[in-house]
Amino acid sequence: MFSSAFSTRRCARPALAPRSGTLHTPRFFALAIASALPLLALQAQAQQAPAAQETEGKNLQEMVVTANRIEQPLSDLVADMSIIDAQTIERQGPGSVADVLARVPGIQISRNGGPGTTTSVFMRGADSRFTAVYVDGVRMDSQSTGGASWQSIPLALIDRIEVLRGPAAAVYGSDAMGGVVQIFTKKGEGVPQPYVGLGFGNRGTFTAEAGISGSAEGWDYALGLNRSQTDGFNARTVATANPDKDDYRSNAVSGRLGYQINRQHRLEATLLASDVNSGYDSSLTEDDRSLNKMYALGLNWQAQWTEHYSTKLQFSQSRDYYETRPSPYQTDTRLHNYLFQNTWRLGVHTLTAALERRDDALTNGGIDRDRHQNALALGYGLNTGPHTVQLNLRRDDDSEFGGKTTGSAAYGYAFATNWRATATVGTAFRAPTLYQRFSEYGDASLQPEKSRNAELGLRWAQGADSFSATAYRNRVTNLINFSSPGSCDSEFGCYANVGKARLEGITLAATTKLGAFNLHGSVDFQNPRDTENDKLLARRAKRYATLGAETRAAGWTWAADLQTSAKRFDNAANTNVLGGYTLFNLSAQTEIVKDVNLIARINNLADKRYQTARTYATEGRSVYVGVKWMPR
Repeated sequence: MFSSAFSTRRCARPALAPRSGTLHTPRFFALAIASALPLLALQAQAQQAPAAQETEGKNLQEMVVTANRIEQPLSDLVADMSIIDAQTIERQGPGSVADVLARVPGIQISRNGGPGTTTSVFMRGADSRFTAVYVDGVRMDSQSTGGASWQSIPLALIDRIEVLRGPAAAVYGSDAMGGVVQIFTKKGEGVPQPYVGLGFGNRGTFTAEAGISGSAEGWDYALGLNRSQTDGFNARTVATANPDKDDYRSNAVSGRLGYQINRQHRLEATLLASDVNSGYDSSLTEDDRSLNKMYALGLNWQAQWTEHYSTKLQFSQSRDYYETRPSPYQTDTRLHNYLFQNTWRLGVHTLTAALERRDDALTNGGIDRDRHQNALALGYGLNTGPHTVQLNLRRDDDSEFGGKTTGSAAYGYAFATNWRATATVGTAFRAPTLYQRFSEYGDASLQPEKSRNAELGLRWAQGADSFSATAYRNRVTNLINFSSPGSCDSEFGCYANVGKARLEGITLAATTKLGAFNLHGSVDFQNPRDTENDKLLARRAKRYATLGAETRAAGWTWAADLQTSAKRFDNAANTNVLGGYTLFNLSAQTEIVKDVNLIARINNLADKRYQTARTYATEGRSVYVGVKWMPR
């Protein structure tokens, strides 16, 4: 069993759910993708329509930092990456980070109810804990359930998201077995730019935001505040749970302050924090509450010592706190990270060397434990003519289980105009959490989960048109699952290294312009399987897709997107079926008066009833209208 759903809460206790003629080439593939959608929709017995903005191939000269932890042009990368820009995030309205990621190729999500409840993000079929998450370079993680608490990250204060698909432990160390998601808050630039926004929707939805950003005399600054709330809906579909509405409210703040000392040196501090209070149903009579608190604080100094040599020195701290009421449960993870990154750029060659230390601490009931990891990471990149090479090697030494070495090798070859083929191999690991080792269900002798990945890619791009196909196979061993009683103190069962999984699939993505419409879409065919019993991994579909269209007409920017998924299973035995579904969403945006923008959005237009976790309802049709004043 690769991933299990035990119950309702984002707790680490085993009885609870883990937070888990000549054809125009791009148009041809866009039509090929579109032609696959009706088959998926038929299996889902749902409806079809277009999907969301995701800048796959939108601007190949755009700079990214997530692939190798240094700034690089997107066009130079062998890695399989996507970028979610500020406009896409703005159009989402009061949604979550997971809602936006669900429109990116290679990603599915599941949620135990409405906003603020346990959310899992599956990248290329990997469990949620196998995606490393960073906020402005600050690592987010939980040492109880494992993985980031997606429901506590405030979407409204995010400016950009970079998504790296495929293992990246040779760059980031433990956890990046499925990929990496890096979230960026806004950076100030130019004259002071204040903003104020209000939004209203059905089910008592209300949002309020305010902030200011700018730069002057070497300083740049950005500050944002957000309040979101909704009356929600009854999250459970079973008679044994409280039938009340499960409401949600969140307060969040982001801040960034930078100082450019001179052309060579820059200091910067970043902060993102949120406090979430949401309802969930555990019993028939009580109004159960879950409290999520998080913050990500980063301090860094970037220096360009010579034309060829630069460094980055960073200290960061994050917290993941979870509590339930009235039933008493608390878990608190604190993470400290120290990074010294060195980069040499010598013509077509790029060399990197990083020293990193990570300290984890967990307080959970009777557990009060900590550990640390020290690491050395080396990288080499070559970009010359049609050839691109990227090599990475990393050694992590853990205070608990010892050392682990990971590596990756990637090669790209531009074999024809606008065409490029890529090949990548790599290894990755995830250290067991402190809860898995030291709780009453734990085993201190647990070993790291490991994976070996290989993938092939083919890409075509010309202007705004693009096509990509990526085939991958990721073999995971030493999986930590909740198993039968034995090595721990609990009679209900223990964590153990007893699992194996094979994550394989093909991702197709394309963008093109057809008349006045910008089209984009993707289809994923995957087979995430538990090789111990040859069953599909829980809550992951073998086929899913997105399709989207955007246009500008009558002074409005119009967008429509479709998400469709085949059936999934809610349990490891593949006996509880979650039916397929298709969702159709619409949004429109315009400037109603000078400096005042209006956005309107309808999610789940057809009011589709579906589940991503068994016995947990999902939101029906929702309507949202927001206005924002932002003088230019």
